Amino acid sequence: MKRSEALAILSRDHHRALVNAQKLARATDEGSATAARAGFLDFWDEEGRRHFQLEEELLFPAYASHGEARHPLVLRALGDHVAIRAQAAGLAATERPPAEVLNELGKALAAHVRLEERELFPLIEEAMPAEELLALANALDTA
Repeated sequence: MKRSEALAILSRDHHRALVNAQKLARATDEGSATAARAGFLDFWDEEGRRHFQLEEELLFPAYASHGEARHPLVLRALGDHVAIRAQAAGLAATERPPAEVLNELGKALAAHVRLEERELFPLIEEAMPAEELLALANALDTA
């Protein structure tokens, strides 16, 4: 499915998120766990945290002007943000977390990206007029 430019900006971030999610989900030994943790924390500091902020401050409010602010998909995405933030903070605070912790975060991150790409973004694209999606793209690009 062709993504609107506004959401394509966010979808590009999702690719790196999925790469990190896969590495986290596959971490089994100390070497792969150390590399997966470091890679995720770099991603989180460079992109992930800001990506969530952009969705919460720009995307979701823009959608709320045309759709249901408390739509179950929006609420689920926001809940995912809270959970993933908590998991990222725990990962940053623990130098050698068990592989299960990394695996759980990887699965949660991948599920979150799938939710947005397959369900939430199509809902938003359908609800918002093209000119407002373009304005949103500009706002996201500027931010």
